[in-house]
Amino acid sequence: MGLRGPGSNRKTLFPTAGKKRRRKHPWELKGLSRAARVIAFLESLPCTKGYGAGEPLKLLDFQKDWIEAVYADGQDGERIVRTAVLSAGRGNGKTVMIAGLCLAHLVGPEAEPRAEVYSAAAVREQAALIFAEIEAWIVRVPWLKDRLNVKRFGKVIEDIPTGSLYRALASDAPAAHGLAPSFVAADELAQWKRRELYEVLRTAMGKRESPLMAVISTQSPKPSNVLSELLDYGERVRAGEIEDATFYSQLHAAPDDADPWIEETWRLANPGLGIIRSLPEMVQEAGRARRMPTFEPAFRNLYLNQRVDASAKAILPIEWEACGGTIDLAALEGRPCWAGLDLSATRDLTALVLYFGEDAGAVVAHFWLPAEGLGEKQETDRVPYRAWIEAGHITATPGAAVNKGFIAATLAHLAATYDIKGIAFDRWGMPELQRILAEEGTELPLEPWGQGFKDMAPAVNAFEAGMLDGRLNHGGNPVLRWMASNMVFETDPAGNRKPAKNRAIDRIDGMVALLMAMGLHARQPKAREYDFSRSLVLSA
Repeated sequence: MGLRGPGSNRKTLFPTAGKKRRRKHPWELKGLSRAARVIAFLESLPCTKGYGAGEPLKLLDFQKDWIEAVYADGQDGERIVRTAVLSAGRGNGKTVMIAGLCLAHLVGPEAEPRAEVYSAAAVREQAALIFAEIEAWIVRVPWLKDRLNVKRFGKVIEDIPTGSLYRALASDAPAAHGLAPSFVAADELAQWKRRELYEVLRTAMGKRESPLMAVISTQSPKPSNVLSELLDYGERVRAGEIEDATFYSQLHAAPDDADPWIEETWRLANPGLGIIRSLPEMVQEAGRARRMPTFEPAFRNLYLNQRVDASAKAILPIEWEACGGTIDLAALEGRPCWAGLDLSATRDLTALVLYFGEDAGAVVAHFWLPAEGLGEKQETDRVPYRAWIEAGHITATPGAAVNKGFIAATLAHLAATYDIKGIAFDRWGMPELQRILAEEGTELPLEPWGQGFKDMAPAVNAFEAGMLDGRLNHGGNPVLRWMASNMVFETDPAGNRKPAKNRAIDRIDGMVALLMAMGLHARQPKAREYDFSRSLVLSA
């Protein structure tokens, strides 16, 4: 079958005898740094739509800054950065730049023999956007048209002289194994519903000597999203907490406490505002979000690039993050604590959370998950279960169901380590665990805890009071953070609240256990304070 699309005429690997020597491309001039060559290549391409259509592409300062950091010259020409992240509000030229970088690695200054260049997006339609941008350049640039073969149906572009290829991939399609990427462009990673393709591409880069993955996306509202993990990692690298010269990230976002309705704030997340990003459209969207509160979360996420979810959540991220300090486990030994236990269904997570109300509200969480079918669970829940297991945040138990013997053994160990005053538990699934504890002779202060408004409403109040008054320290546990971001409340006519398990965004087992633990602690009688000079009770 013949080749299709622009540039599908027959290619020759060598110039015809007597043919004039071609003029050097701008990026081939001597004395240019690696980053300068990439910038020269991109700016040699025409702008095919929108602002400046028909004129040469002109990179903005923030784009040049990012390229200069990512393509910095290493020793002996070795690539330093292997993973690069750029996050800004929507409409700031991210797709055009990432498409140009794909082309730079296919036939430009970053090309290598038999290169494999991939752009990946959430769905096939999004993946087609980068492909369409590259195809538009091929149509308009004669030397690209003469050299490249375009196959629209498969979203593939081939460079015959070097044997290199470009392909557009989608995360909602079956992950392609057996790849050896030299360059990967992960477009709008925040929108990917599955992690599998990202992990396949990331690990496959190990087959190349000098690969690069470029992630360009608006922020995800979910802290468990792989983009959020990358940006958080980048912040730690920038702060000097982690030394990793192979990782670089650039985040353009409005601070959570900034005024969302002024141009100064908009420019923090939109470095292209008024140049390639429409200022009138921004004014219009901000006005609508200000008049209609239901539009505000989406405006904050997409236009201000804040980690804000459009759904109504029980916990504001800024309030939760403010409660994450360091926890000294050794200092908690022998100290009084209260616990909440939320047993899982056969294949789900089981959570046990200890709350040290007399020790600045320290929280120690334990989670169990069946090892069988772990990959499927990770894809379904879209969280890094394997990484959390390796880090010790979750214990994987053998088989397809959580073995309650593991939970009984952990409870016995914790009871010997801490002064557990009470363990609130959901009655569901408890008879088997109670039988195991009785057989092993383990006596624990178990207290049944209803899941209705009667028991959970006071627990919710105790949790919120502790979180706002500085009597909660979750230690930055990533599993609890994910569950906190999922929780929503259900309210009865009297205004009482409880976790709405049927409406939760995702799993909230650990938060239910924490609420029960803090609710149980709040039930404890408080010591009375006296003014002995007056012999009057001041408080009870």
